[in-house]
Amino acid sequence: MDIQNIIKNLHPLEVKVILRYGKGDELSVESIESDLNFKSGNGNQALSWLAAKGLVAEKRRETAVFYELTDLGRSWKEKGTPEERILELVRIKPGLTLPEIAETLGLESKDVGSAFGLLSKLGLFGMDNAKRVSISLPPEQLENGRPASGPAAEHFRLVRAVLEKGATADSGLLPESSLSAGEKRVMAGIAKKRGAAGAAFRTAERETVFFSFGEEQPSLAAALIEVGISGEEIGVLTSEMLESGSWKGKTFRAYNVQVPPARFLAGRTNAYSQFLEQTKDKLVSLGFEEFDGPLVETEFWNSDALFMPQFHSARDIHDVYHIAEPATAKKIGEPWLSAVAAAHEDGGSTGSRGWGYAFDREFTKRLILRSQGTVMSAKTLPHAKIPGKYFGMLRCFRYDKVDATHLSDFYQTEGIVLGEDVNLRTLLGMLEMFATEVAGAKEVKYVPGYFPFTEPSVEVHIKHPTLGWFELGGSGIFRPEVTASLGVKVPVAAWGIGIDRMALMALGLNDLRELFSYDIESVRLRRWMN
Repeated sequence: MDIQNIIKNLHPLEVKVILRYGKGDELSVESIESDLNFKSGNGNQALSWLAAKGLVAEKRRETAVFYELTDLGRSWKEKGTPEERILELVRIKPGLTLPEIAETLGLESKDVGSAFGLLSKLGLFGMDNAKRVSISLPPEQLENGRPASGPAAEHFRLVRAVLEKGATADSGLLPESSLSAGEKRVMAGIAKKRGAAGAAFRTAERETVFFSFGEEQPSLAAALIEVGISGEEIGVLTSEMLESGSWKGKTFRAYNVQVPPARFLAGRTNAYSQFLEQTKDKLVSLGFEEFDGPLVETEFWNSDALFMPQFHSARDIHDVYHIAEPATAKKIGEPWLSAVAAAHEDGGSTGSRGWGYAFDREFTKRLILRSQGTVMSAKTLPHAKIPGKYFGMLRCFRYDKVDATHLSDFYQTEGIVLGEDVNLRTLLGMLEMFATEVAGAKEVKYVPGYFPFTEPSVEVHIKHPTLGWFELGGSGIFRPEVTASLGVKVPVAAWGIGIDRMALMALGLNDLRELFSYDIESVRLRRWMN
């Protein structure tokens, strides 16, 4: 081992540890931080660096148990434990039942039942045939309302003792080793490792790792002393030191000018987030107003208001995510519910024949995760200005096989344009803007499509240089069954474009999953992040 080369590369923290301890000593983070007056974390740094150089090795591990007082435990300390409070209440008002005790004290029934069971076991409480609680001990065996001696008195004393110790413990942690046998016994009944919100103490285990030096420690220490390295050398010369002259007579650490400088990582906005903001800015500059809404929607707004029949295949459980609790909304607002129900059943006042089935007014309350952005277009129609233009960038959820162009959690840019002069040409102009100006596509085509809520319906497709042609989104002119049911009498052009897919094209990516990569280095170095 090249001792001279090693000591040249030692940090002052390592030097101090080498000079303070011998070959047979056990070292731990806690011991060296205490012995050498290190700041918190310095001990771990020193041992990690020494271990990486092979100068210290792990010798053994030791697990210790600690207890931390919870909010409930602090409440017990201030107001009294359930046992103490119940005893005081029954002493003043004998003959109460357990439910009456729980109601009077504001405790949960399970806590009152547990406390009564414990105190009964300790011989303090009893219960008559009418389930009225009474104190079993004669008055002369009580002192200041508490049992003067016996198991119950010992229990109260021990619980109070651990509460006091927990409140005054260093760093809020009470070592198990500091408890007596009796205190450990009561602690086992009031402490929990998990789910500690309902316990007075939270149990925590901490593992201490002990290290020891190898055979070269004496040689290292001797070499450091010989060259006069103490670990107190100055590593940074500051302007304050120059002004005060405190640097005089000090020893400075050697610098290795061959060490490459640290890599400078400039912060910058995530490319996808920046793309979304730029798209928003473009739409706002064109006079659009932004809308947004909750992720959880009813079947009514997500599908029924869009004239999607309740037996449509898209309602299948494999396409939407259902909310387990609560499963349904309390109600659907009127007059929209009745108007939409009539449109489904016989067309209502929309001029349509409808779908010809009995509309289920309970099914429509079912809660789901928003599966399409068009839900917000439907919710905006009853309050929209005419003429008007609206858009949103909405997170949607739909069961799908994840691949390069499909995600089960995705974003859509959704929009509507309302006005007497709105027509298919208006819509195609908007689609062209999205495809060419926002997505940056060179080749665009329009394909006839079908959606229950638009007629005519159009899909816009773009050509990716690697993935080929794929659908960017759907669009169309809202059917009267949608607009008339929601109080709108003018044409409405609507679209739902996959903003993720536009980003795929605009940012030069080949896979949607790259937009949400957890590999920060990959994201940082990607061409489109520069």
